[in-house]
This record gives sequence, C-alpha cells and structure tokens, in this order.
Amino acid sequence: MENELSIFLTNLGAVIAMMFGIWLLSLVKRDASIVDVFWGLGFVLVAWLTFFETDGYLGRKVLIATLTTLWGLRLALYILIRNWGHGEDRRYQVWRAQYGARFWWVSLFTVFGLQGVFLWIISLVLQVGQISAVPSRLVILDLLGMIVWTVGFMFETVGDWQLYRFKANPENKGRVMNKGLWAYTRHPNYFGESLVWWGLFMITLATPGSTWVVISPVLITVLLLKVSGVTLLEKTMVDTRPEYQGYIKTTSPFVPWFPRKEK
Repeated sequence: MENELSIFLTNLGAVIAMMFGIWLLSLVKRDASIVDVFWGLGFVLVAWLTFFETDGYLGRKVLIATLTTLWGLRLALYILIRNWGHGEDRRYQVWRAQYGARFWWVSLFTVFGLQGVFLWIISLVLQVGQISAVPSRLVILDLLGMIVWTVGFMFETVGDWQLYRFKANPENKGRVMNKGLWAYTRHPNYFGESLVWWGLFMITLATPGSTWVVISPVLITVLLLKVSGVTLLEKTMVDTRPEYQGYIKTTSPFVPWFPRKEK
C-alpha cells in the first residue's frame, strides 16, 4: 500500500507540473483552450510513468499503456486539427471576459488545476491496473475490456471524423449533423469516450482489490453527461440552431438507438 501511495503521489506531481507548464504557455499565447489538446496527452504521460514505476504483470502493463496511448494521441491530434487557426475556444473567452484582468491567475485553478485533478482521478484506473503482478496472464476480463475499448474507440473516432467532414462543407453551416453515427446518438464521440474508460476499467478489474477504481469510468461518464460534454453542448446547440429541438425528439441522447419518428 505504501508503494502504491508513492506511485499515486509521484504521478500527481507529474500532472501538476504538466498543467503548470501548460498554464504558463497559455499566458504567452493568451489561449487557455490549449489545455484541451493536452488533456489526452496527460493520460499518456501517467500511463507510461506508471509503466516504468511498477513491477506488475508485463502483458497487462503493455496493454493498458498502449490502449491509453492510442486513445490519447488520437484525441490530441483531432483537437489540434479542429482548433487550429480558430483562436481561443468560446467557453474560455466567456470566462476571460467575466474575470477580466484576474483571469490569468484564476485560470490556473479553475481551468488547469481543476482539469489536472480530474485527470489524475480518472487515471487511477491506469495506475492500479499496472501495479499488480497477478494474475500473471491475460484473462477473460482483459479480453472483454479490449472489446469494449475497441467499440468505444471506433465510436469516438468515426463520430469525430463524420462531424469534422460535415463541418468542413460550407453548405452545412448552421445545420445539425444527423447522419452516420449521429443518426443513432446525439453524441457518438462522448458515448465512445465513456466506453473507452469502462473498457480500461474492465482490464484493471482483472487484478485483485481493484473494484474501487470504478470511480474513474464513473467520473468521466458524469463529466461527459452532466458537466463539460452533453449538457453544455446541447444548451449551446438549442440556443443557436432551432432545428436541434427536432433532432432531440428523434435521436437518443447518449446510448445509440434507432431514430424515433417526430410526433
């Protein structure tokens, strides 16, 4: 337990240091939204730090670190491409206007510090899964976790790609994306991201005494549904795109399902 605590604290220190460095960069660029690019990379950092800090079963360590790296790099690259040349995200512009001259230090705690705390808590599943040396083989939970992770990764990747293609067409400006995966769920990318973390939890669940890290997938799912994902985005969409109300009536909010007929 003492060794686990040491690993957790070391990784927490690394996350704090990373977020502090990104905060300094945001002051230079006057763009707090760069934190979104580094969100996925923070998990990659924790996964590999844990890989080299622990003596757990190598096969599971490689599996967790590799899946995390694929997810984190893809997400970071997508957000970088999506945001390139568009300036600071509107969410952060609102906060910048709200806090005025104080935003430079307020953002350290409300943007970078808070995201760092969430990142570390969610990453507990990556850390705990690599600590145990037993079982010293891949088991059925590892396989099931990989399957769930793969489904989630495909939903997130395809959903983001379809939305990017949709927005790239000038004819779609102001319209609502309701094709492809978006015909079955209003948020295929968020649904996919949630599945990715439930898959990683299932892999970690193969190790003894790891049930408590269910906090990781639960927290990311709550954030996606109630805080920074679905709730925040849908409020904006309803306010700016009148046809979105019809989309809400016909399309599942999160878990994919067949479209309903609008009454």
